[in-house]
Amino acid sequence: MRRPIFIIALALWPGLAHAGLTEEQIGHVGFDPPEGARVPLSLQFRAVSGDAVTLRDAIDGRPTLLLPADFTCKQICGPALTIASSALQQTGFIAGRDYSLVVVGIDPRDTIEDARRFTQGQIGGTGTSVLTGSQETVAALLGAIGYHTEIDDNHDAIAHPAAFVTLAPDGRVVRALSSLALQPGDLRLALLDASDGRIGGLSGRIALLCYGFDAVHGIYTRRITTVLQIFGASTVAIMAAFVGLMLVRSRRRGASA
Repeated sequence: MRRPIFIIALALWPGLAHAGLTEEQIGHVGFDPPEGARVPLSLQFRAVSGDAVTLRDAIDGRPTLLLPADFTCKQICGPALTIASSALQQTGFIAGRDYSLVVVGIDPRDTIEDARRFTQGQIGGTGTSVLTGSQETVAALLGAIGYHTEIDDNHDAIAHPAAFVTLAPDGRVVRALSSLALQPGDLRLALLDASDGRIGGLSGRIALLCYGFDAVHGIYTRRITTVLQIFGASTVAIMAAFVGLMLVRSRRRGASA
């Protein structure tokens, strides 16, 4: 059974009044792994070494963290990689022994040199693959995991989810997690699930947009406004209940004095 849809917008381009994407296009951006999702292991990419590498080669029979990224992104992709790298270090697992890390460029226009610059000093070594691919190859991979993007040619940018998946050694999608709300404990459990080959709970449609809070109008969309209103109302209700409880306790103490 599917979990509820979660939508969180990130205010990343406050200086951009208008963007090249319409509201309808932005609405298509999201992360919705289908039931039984599996990556095509035979897909062939290019590693930063210049060698041809299949997904099967990159996974190499280990549970895998598959992180889609825009190698020329100037917004959250860099911080997301830093967060993932730090969380992996804190899991106590060792790359190349306990898991594989595969970072795949989602923009076919990015070069191997872009990939090198993006990951330099953050990841590398045994068990780590940084891959670029053709438009068809990238589309096949992203389509398989339900990762939906939109290209803004006017600003040389891509609107995309800030999320990733863990894979079982056979390429099955085990879990989908947020790149920015990532905790080492959650990542450790996700990799453990992947190593056992068990399918964990997919987190439904994650639309943590790496594009802007409303790149069309520069304001919160109606959907985001609704979410914020719900959270605001919940906070007020909790505070009111707490104040009421304190008043009741105070009156009881006064009556018993």
